[in-house]
Amino acid sequence: MSNLSHTIRKFNRFELKYLVPLQAAEQFKQSLRAYLVPDDHGDSLGRYRISSLYYDGPDFRFYREKVDGIKFRRKLRIRHYQSAEPLAADTPVFVEIKQRLNRVTQKRRVRLPYSEALRLCDERQTLEHTPRDGAVLDEISSLLWQYDLRPASVVSYTRQALVGTEYDIGLRVTFDTNLSYRADHLELHENTSGLLLFPPDWAVVEIKVNERIPYWLTELVAVHNLNLVRVSKYCRSIELAQNLTIPTWRLALA
Repeated sequence: MSNLSHTIRKFNRFELKYLVPLQAAEQFKQSLRAYLVPDDHGDSLGRYRISSLYYDGPDFRFYREKVDGIKFRRKLRIRHYQSAEPLAADTPVFVEIKQRLNRVTQKRRVRLPYSEALRLCDERQTLEHTPRDGAVLDEISSLLWQYDLRPASVVSYTRQALVGTEYDIGLRVTFDTNLSYRADHLELHENTSGLLLFPPDWAVVEIKVNERIPYWLTELVAVHNLNLVRVSKYCRSIELAQNLTIPTWRLALA
């Protein structure tokens, strides 16, 4: 896998999520190939593995904000895009704030060696940084101290990403499969196998755009009968780990 871009530190977009049986997801994917191309950050098919270490407070504030439908909400995570090399202290990772305001999603992130990311998030140490990273690091530190954040869950999955050409710049459609989670051994370098986040015959499909969804894509969504859901991988991991009540749309997965 090629080195993921670290020049983009802030970006806004709209995201739509669908929970789809794997066979239906494959059919939708085949229809997209006439319009989109594999993400060159992955293999020849646009596939790569992601692991994210999520942080939350002792009262699970970030989880509750999502479940309660709060219009303005944030969450913090360390994200690792896996490669052939094992995760080490000097492996680059992203520390990300993902913010939602109404329908707009914004990410702010900084690229750090894994050991530095842990110093920042677990030990709450102040890091040396370039001027362009200062604002993001300050916001991360503020969240950590304000809400007493600590590791809450690790979520891992295989992602296949298809991206727009020059005709649909900024468009991404992703297919997440083999989703698992851990509520213990909360470190990204742990090799402990996770538990199933969703049944293996389901996929999380996301459409991500900078402005509006192209007409041809809305037509394909309708043809394939995809239905929007309020799905959060992090929230799902907390519900399973804490044995919380499962929302009604998820009962079909049981």
